[in-house]
Amino acid sequence: MSDVLFASVAYAKYDQNETLPAKFDRLLEASGLGDRVNGKKVAIKMHVGDGTGYTTIPPIFVIKLSDFIRRHGGECFVTDHYVQRRHPERRGYTEANLGCPVLDVCGYFGKYFYTKDVDYRTFRHVDVAGLIHDADVLIDFSHFKGHGSCAYGGATKNIAMGCVTDRTRREIHGLEGGLVWDADKCIHCEQCIGSCNHHANRFDKDGNYRVNYHHCTNCTHCVKVCPTDAITLDAHDYRDFQHGLALCTKTVIDTFEPGNVFYINLLISITALCDCWGLTTPSLVPDIGIMAGYDIASVEKASLDAVKMENLIPVGVPQGMELRDHGHLFERLHGKDPYVQVEKLVELGLGDADYTIKEIL
Repeated sequence: MSDVLFASVAYAKYDQNETLPAKFDRLLEASGLGDRVNGKKVAIKMHVGDGTGYTTIPPIFVIKLSDFIRRHGGECFVTDHYVQRRHPERRGYTEANLGCPVLDVCGYFGKYFYTKDVDYRTFRHVDVAGLIHDADVLIDFSHFKGHGSCAYGGATKNIAMGCVTDRTRREIHGLEGGLVWDADKCIHCEQCIGSCNHHANRFDKDGNYRVNYHHCTNCTHCVKVCPTDAITLDAHDYRDFQHGLALCTKTVIDTFEPGNVFYINLLISITALCDCWGLTTPSLVPDIGIMAGYDIASVEKASLDAVKMENLIPVGVPQGMELRDHGHLFERLHGKDPYVQVEKLVELGLGDADYTIKEIL
């Protein structure tokens, strides 16, 4: 079993040392990361947010991570895709504040990358971002939350969608699916449109049926109401997308020496949607804490296990939306099993789903 370091938000008294930032300091010291970053160039990959979103990783945690790396002899930078156009300074992510540069992962023009070939359905190219590829150590610092296309966004999505180019992101999103439309059978009655509670489908100007799988929950209402069976459910469902995320993650990780990638999931402000939406909704569950370790599958699994349906805060779900009656909270919300991502990580040799929690007090 892999060790997953856990710092809880729970506290016993009103004392700064009992708070999560203080526990984060102790978690980093206990991780052995200090020796690994000494004399190294360290990429801190995180999502810098967008729009009016206000629940991205609070700067205090990034400052503490940056200070830790520099104190142990490392040279670090924060990086994400589309950094400049996302205006990270509006959320406190500046070099002056964090103590390290905030850089576009593929360079200012998005053209600095190294291509690795893969072969999974229509997914063929992993364009590894140049600044990730050239770093000695990668720290995958993720805000853990829900996600419409893959149930949740954590360490895997932070790498697979944030350490690559637009071309790679398009190819991975091209794996989304589950609903098959037969134009010959369709009579354009639009019952499928009216039956969708999430505004995930439409007919384009040419009369073709389109599905936005980021919104789609695979409820199959459109399938059930279609009078001509023009819409059917393909067996591969959303799992190809999950597989693509895991495969891309492996390809990026493989550019580093073993042990030179560290994963940190921040489980606070756990909302329904990804930070890329540029908006913030109420939390689904109370804040939990931080999960971290060198085994991505274990860190992801421990994070998912900590988000429990019985702790649901109802205001975190859109008013009028009915959750499914089975599965993980994220599955009930988005219609996709989040553990598929973990299964694919394990299948690709990226860790172990079994883990032992080591709590940092």
